[in-house]
Amino acid sequence: MSLEGKTVLVTGAGKGIGRATALLLARSGAHVVAMSRTKADLDSLAAQIDCTPIVLDLGDAEATRAAARAAMPVDFLVNNAGTTTLEPFLETRVESLEAVMAVNLRAPMILAQEYARDHIARGLGGAIVNVSSNAAWMGWADHAAYCASKGALDAMSRVMANELGRHAIRVNCVNPAITLTPMAVKAWSDPAKAAPMLARMPLGRFVEPEEVAAVILFLLSDQAAMINGISMPIDAGFAVN
Repeated sequence: MSLEGKTVLVTGAGKGIGRATALLLARSGAHVVAMSRTKADLDSLAAQIDCTPIVLDLGDAEATRAAARAAMPVDFLVNNAGTTTLEPFLETRVESLEAVMAVNLRAPMILAQEYARDHIARGLGGAIVNVSSNAAWMGWADHAAYCASKGALDAMSRVMANELGRHAIRVNCVNPAITLTPMAVKAWSDPAKAAPMLARMPLGRFVEPEEVAAVILFLLSDQAAMINGISMPIDAGFAVN
């Protein structure tokens, strides 16, 4: 699944799934345009691979659109960046919902719009992978804003697959179960909380970021040329138990 000579924009490339994806894409021959809000993370990534770093707060809509336009052209887009706020539903603040939606839904929309407009103008096809979660269809306690954002991302991605597919731009989601990123470690560090989850996963362990990155690479590649509009579970069999 070589991406030799291709350029891929990856958001949230400094940590977790985004970093694992950037490293794998680079090993597959791609040049990575790496977006993160943390300069130190991008500096350390640039020490490992040849990449174009862009420091950006995806919660800022105007800055996100400007950065997306400046980053074009790229061959592929991976909307990976995400955030969460852990609050019980009855204590979920409007500010929390808005902040999570801004990064998890609005930013992917803006980036995909600018990517698609550039490709359509140049008569090119392409591929977008949106990193969602199995939270898109599960109701995790204390994750109201996060679950809402991922469910909305899946729904928007299906519309994108329908409309952009007519321009030969494929759009798919990957939906990992708990993946051992810094954000997930924060949310699932309590063994009493983690044990019931592991019991529902037939493979008996949480997902590693590199395992999600491998599916992202596949969905970007020509080997997935007829895959469009899916939400791909990466969940150790959680859905069958």
